[in-house]
Amino acid sequence: MTHPPPWTDNPLQLPRQMTGPHPLALHVALLSMLSLSSVSASNGLKNGLLPWKPHLAKAAAKLVARLDGVEPAVFTKAVQDEAQRRHLEFATGVHKYRSYSRPAARPQPAVVWQDGTTRLLDFGVADTSAPVKPLLIIPSLINRYHVLDMAQGHSFIGALREKGFRPYVIDWDSPGEAEQKFDLSAYITQRLEPALEHIRATHDRPVVIIGYCMGGLLALALALRKPGATGGLALLATPWDFHAGHDRFIMSLRAMQPQINAMIDTMGCISVDCLQAMFASLNPWATIEKFRRFSRTTERATKQNKHHDLFVELEDWLNNGSPLAGPTARECLNDWYIGNAPFKDQWSIAGSLIKARQISCPSLAIIPQHDTIVPPASARAISECLPGIETITVNKGHIGMITGDHSQETLINPLVRWLSGIF
Repeated sequence: MTHPPPWTDNPLQLPRQMTGPHPLALHVALLSMLSLSSVSASNGLKNGLLPWKPHLAKAAAKLVARLDGVEPAVFTKAVQDEAQRRHLEFATGVHKYRSYSRPAARPQPAVVWQDGTTRLLDFGVADTSAPVKPLLIIPSLINRYHVLDMAQGHSFIGALREKGFRPYVIDWDSPGEAEQKFDLSAYITQRLEPALEHIRATHDRPVVIIGYCMGGLLALALALRKPGATGGLALLATPWDFHAGHDRFIMSLRAMQPQINAMIDTMGCISVDCLQAMFASLNPWATIEKFRRFSRTTERATKQNKHHDLFVELEDWLNNGSPLAGPTARECLNDWYIGNAPFKDQWSIAGSLIKARQISCPSLAIIPQHDTIVPPASARAISECLPGIETITVNKGHIGMITGDHSQETLINPLVRWLSGIF
């Protein structure tokens, strides 16, 4: 007898697909929209019918002057050719990414604690004779931890290990049967608190908690609820004022709020493709442009240049995200983004309000000033709420801060100096 696949009735258990960029249909649709609108607009360019935005009017006038004497059909054909070229470049870049030769998988760290699909990974220490300096690193719920452990010398975790610390990392994986019903309170009280206590009991000392992006909010709530087990709190690119720097995004979410809540009701989650589409809306052309650039690399350069290996590894990570369980998704959408509850001291975990000003341990916020996912103003807001926090601004973006070529100087070294003052 043939049985249906186990994920048929459970959208949270869909098999992972490494065939990005996701959602591919969205990026193709954007390119197609640009092509069609450009061809249509080319017919109205010379007769002055196009409604230019004020900051583009001067450049438009120069373009019209340059086209003086050019046959309309010739110009329209040039626009069509350019649109076709961009489609081809994007398709070529996607094909190169999908067919890129990946290295063999690296050895996995030891799993020292697990409950449901949540695992606590122990990356060990470089010097076993030195005193143990335990760290608990918490990534976002919607992405695996791998961005913190890239190859080719871009491992945030590896750099901390080499500096004498013992990193323990949360690997959330996709929500399993138990996690499908989890809200943020459940993730913190049933997953993070036991994991933190495991590390503390193992080493008989407080642990410094490091949170990245959404993981920073979870880290802050954990530190507030477990002050005796927490030796310090570091927040990397962590949002706090969800309305700061995100006016258009919040307006879009408000407009889509009923539909997103209805999708959560129907599917029991927010799918990976939906999450990717939301983040893509912050910079709609970024994915298209980076794959067009990747298409222009030669085969020889692709094999020799480590930057291309990093590009593929990062894209694999981005396309290997996790869906967000329904109750958690609803809380993030309605309470965090729409209601701005953390910033207003209205976010609660297990019935207790999370008030940043009550944090008593040493704290640090590292803010990437070119972050489009967490605008600097959103991350900087925590500095106004958390007493005595040290703030460092780095000349990077949300992901480049972690994986960039100069992350050792801009991120690791300042973080290590701060950690050394605690241990």
